Amino acid sequence: MSNAIETSGLVKTFGTTRALDGVDLRIREGSVYGLLGPNGAGKTTVIRILATLLRPTAGTATVLGHDVVREARAVRRKVSLTGQYASVDEDLNGHENLVLVGRLLGLSWRGARQRASELLEAFGLSEAAGRQVQTYSGGMRRRIDIAASLVAIPEVLFLDEPTTGLDPRSRSQVWELVRRIASAGTTVLLTTQYLDEADRLAERLAVIDHGRVIAEGTSRELKASVGASALHLRLASADQRGRAQELITRVLGDGVLPGPDQTVLAARLTNPSQAAAVLAVLTEDSVDVAEFSVGNPTLDEVFFALTGRAAEDSAQEAQP
Repeated sequence: MSNAIETSGLVKTFGTTRALDGVDLRIREGSVYGLLGPNGAGKTTVIRILATLLRPTAGTATVLGHDVVREARAVRRKVSLTGQYASVDEDLNGHENLVLVGRLLGLSWRGARQRASELLEAFGLSEAAGRQVQTYSGGMRRRIDIAASLVAIPEVLFLDEPTTGLDPRSRSQVWELVRRIASAGTTVLLTTQYLDEADRLAERLAVIDHGRVIAEGTSRELKASVGASALHLRLASADQRGRAQELITRVLGDGVLPGPDQTVLAARLTNPSQAAAVLAVLTEDSVDVAEFSVGNPTLDEVFFALTGRAAEDSAQEAQP
């Protein structure tokens, strides 16, 4: 299948700040693709350029074969964007919001009402259709916001951190919506700083840090780059972390993955049998292990290994 989105050497500067520093992407039509990274990494800047809201400083980008600079109008006819914050009118009710969008897109009054009802039903909002959006929960607001993006079915949908601030149940509901949208043939480009979200939704993903793509592939490929398997340990006391890390390094070499939790350690394993040797030396040295498991590396561990820090360490970086 052909690519829905291609970028080559994409650069964006804001004064002396280099928000993007040569981003190359190839995103297959009809797929869910994840841009993973902390706030300030450049994810939103990529989305805004692809949606024609920003012009790149250098490099090229095409969406469905159309250059985002020279053919911006053609790109806009084919894409839809749901940003990090709700864009609907809180003084209108759910049905009125979707009808308004439909009319702005050129639908007749009858067509707009029919499309609004279809989307409210599909997104589980029919009972709340007559209520002002300002009375909606956070999860309901995200659903009505995504519904507004689908009044005219786009060929490419940009979702910029669609689940930020949502509770676990609301996040799961948004995830299901994304799967349904993609299964209907729409290409979805999703930005997120939630590693589990990228793991569950994205067919392929790119890890972005300081405006650069530092890794790209499927979730399995990225995990394999860290190691075939990993030993996960939870210590009884954070005071023993330093000693535990020293002992693990003695057995495995440079295989300990950094992480923010002082009671949790993860280590790359060449083969699962190495776990027994690690547990043996920890026991001999009286390092108390509360629990352990052997499994695939997590995307959190992949990010730690690639960047040397947790995603939340950079959560307060400003997005230019």
